[in-house]
Amino acid sequence: MKLSDFSGILPVDGAQLGGIAVSGISSDSRKTEAGALFFALPGSKIDGAVFAADAIKRGAAAIVAARGAVAGNLPVPLIEIEDPRRALALAAARFFVNQPETMVAVTGTSGKTSVASFVRQIWEQAGFAAASIGTTGVIAPGRNEYGSLTTPDPVALHGLLADLAKSGVTHAAMEASSHGLDQRRLDGVRLAAGAFTNLGRDHMDYHPTVEHYHHSKLRLFDMLLAKGAPAIVFADDAWSEPTVEAAKAAGLNVLTVGRHGSFLQLKRVEHERFRQRAEIIADGIIHEIDLPLAGDFQIYNALVAAGLAIATGTPAATALRALEKLKGASGRLELVGTTANGAPVYVDYAHKPDALENVLASVRPFTTGRVVVVFGCGGDRDRGKRPIMGEIATRLADIAIVTDDNPRSEVPAEIRAAIMAAAPGAIEIGDRRTAIHHAVSMLQPGDTLIVAGKGHEEGQTIGAETFPFSDHDEVRNALKERAA
Repeated sequence: MKLSDFSGILPVDGAQLGGIAVSGISSDSRKTEAGALFFALPGSKIDGAVFAADAIKRGAAAIVAARGAVAGNLPVPLIEIEDPRRALALAAARFFVNQPETMVAVTGTSGKTSVASFVRQIWEQAGFAAASIGTTGVIAPGRNEYGSLTTPDPVALHGLLADLAKSGVTHAAMEASSHGLDQRRLDGVRLAAGAFTNLGRDHMDYHPTVEHYHHSKLRLFDMLLAKGAPAIVFADDAWSEPTVEAAKAAGLNVLTVGRHGSFLQLKRVEHERFRQRAEIIADGIIHEIDLPLAGDFQIYNALVAAGLAIATGTPAATALRALEKLKGASGRLELVGTTANGAPVYVDYAHKPDALENVLASVRPFTTGRVVVVFGCGGDRDRGKRPIMGEIATRLADIAIVTDDNPRSEVPAEIRAAIMAAAPGAIEIGDRRTAIHHAVSMLQPGDTLIVAGKGHEEGQTIGAETFPFSDHDEVRNALKERAA
């Protein structure tokens, strides 16, 4: 490609500038190769402009930066622009070109991973080659890769989308985090539909207010979806109405789902230990569904997923029938094992207040004994949620065990102390492995154990190092130890 191929995204209309060959796109100087177009992005800690010189040494053909960010005379062209992040996303989309034909994105505080996974599974059952992209990684035909970012950076994302399209994937569902939306990572994705699940307290270390957090989520609707595109909104959340209003103001086709939904209405639901029986109304027709997953939030996620699938062309009857064969996303109220006396042990990713409250409330209806929870809070993140989660755990669980999550650079005992201050009667066991084994050892008939906070994660970050650690593996080891 040549720089002129990015006309309309970058000011490169001059013959001399436009004729420069471009062999790649990069925003990481360490990954910049000869002939690449390097984007110096402003960051919360370090401005990418300081790495422009390194990118040039590695062979960058030109530098793109915010106006005034890069000083001095450079040996390669400097292209100044108002919003380098958005330009990067659009340039990456133009460079890699191909994407799956039908792309959807889901945002919200909780449920994004499950919704993306469920949409992929519905599409698969409808006969499409489908993929999901998000917190647990990339899942597609012949591909199951663990990931670390909810929404990848634009270069990685568009390289991935091009690979998926080349492999024959026609449908893809992805998570849209507030960080990803605010940082323009999805701006080059050609979306057919978008969805909103709910809003609770999260990422208050990044967003100054909940309103700012919500506004970042709304970029999916007011900036990324074309007018008239379907916007699926869960109707039963405190933030549903302002989301509906924003989506309508953006000219979208708003389709609500849930107990108060008009597109898909949850008429009735009966909870059982490992499944739910539901009646869902679509186009005036009642569909009776057996969802093989526990918890109100799972049926809400399933409705959002079905809404996305239907809005992008899957027949309603096909999409709703597919719900009966759904498998839960890794680490989302996932049954890992059961004690010899019948007590189930679940692993869940709940690491924020609303999610913890939802998962504990979800297991109560089928728990005849005690609800036991093991949880902690991550370091270098929103400190205000720690006492909130402590209060929730002791209010909704019969036994709460406070342990370490990913303390990162903070002192683990100080994180636990902030939780314990609002968790009277909770048990404090710092070592997460010991806490899990202790919880499993105390289970009695009728009890339910939730190990919350890390879900699918395969490591625990302490200081600057990440050590191998899996809640799934520790639960299995504890169950074997108890059975021995």
